[in-house]
Amino acid sequence: MRSIVGSGPAMEEVYRLTRKVASSRASVLLLGETGTGKELIAAAIHRLSPRGDGPFVKVNCGALSESLLESELFGHVRGSFTGAIANRIGRFEAAHSGTIFLDEINSTTAKLQVKLLRVLQERQFERVGDTQTIKVDTRVIAASNRDLPEEIKAGRFRDDLYYRLNVVPIRLPPLRERREDIPELVAHFLNVYNEENDRYVLHIATDALEALQQYHWPGNVRELQNYIERAVVMADGDELICELLPAEVTGAVGQPVGQLPGSDLDTLTYYLVQEGLNSSRSGDEGTLHTRIVKRVEKELVLQVMARCDRVQTKAATRLGINRNTLHKKLKEYGIDGS
Repeated sequence: MRSIVGSGPAMEEVYRLTRKVASSRASVLLLGETGTGKELIAAAIHRLSPRGDGPFVKVNCGALSESLLESELFGHVRGSFTGAIANRIGRFEAAHSGTIFLDEINSTTAKLQVKLLRVLQERQFERVGDTQTIKVDTRVIAASNRDLPEEIKAGRFRDDLYYRLNVVPIRLPPLRERREDIPELVAHFLNVYNEENDRYVLHIATDALEALQQYHWPGNVRELQNYIERAVVMADGDELICELLPAEVTGAVGQPVGQLPGSDLDTLTYYLVQEGLNSSRSGDEGTLHTRIVKRVEKELVLQVMARCDRVQTKAATRLGINRNTLHKKLKEYGIDGS
């Protein structure tokens, strides 16, 4: 697992399954959101398998039209379509004695799903425009960022192909479910991008790391990697500070209330509070709306300060405001900030 970072329990289960399935010939279906590292796990399965010295061929099924993908996967003969000026082998042939990784398998059309099912069942196919049958010994690892049973119900994916692919499913957890791995991931990406850019960002500020660990990561590890690369490039010193991270991470853009551990405020209340925290509504101090917002706002500040052990920097990050704004709120509501 040299290229995969993370040692928390969620990833340890992924590693266990990866090692267990690697030595077999079974098809593997990797499931997980975009950016969770499905390609890295596919490469690890190949590398640890008896086919590790053979080719590892990657195909993004969502990046090509049906006709182009069919030719890419199975090859074509000269004259089979406009632009086919020579015979060409496909990715399945190129992966003979090795592994083919079919990413975004959910993007394939019904026609291609039939051909893929045949390859899985019979290990043979024909190139586009040809009648000669080609036999291959290729292991298939597929990946999907969609719920395939739901795709089957919607009529977009064949159930027989799903069952052939889903011999051993491995779910890749989203980053929000493995937050304990974030410090290790940050250290890894700092090393990578320091070396690539001849920089020396050796440390990360405590509040910056806290912000990274509080963020909900819709783009998963890939998003974290992007932000660390940007921070390394933009840093003036040897420390990654909050100002080098985008607003949605540091809290300038509010965090959904569901991300506040233990909060029993509902979403509507949260947005009322955010309106009070992040805007000044001059001229309506006497309105019922303002009184409600201030009352709930004070309660939220009290709750978050208690959960953060009265550490103002941490509480401000959790609330999605800067520390100066929090200091003003503490003073306004007579809350002890020490």
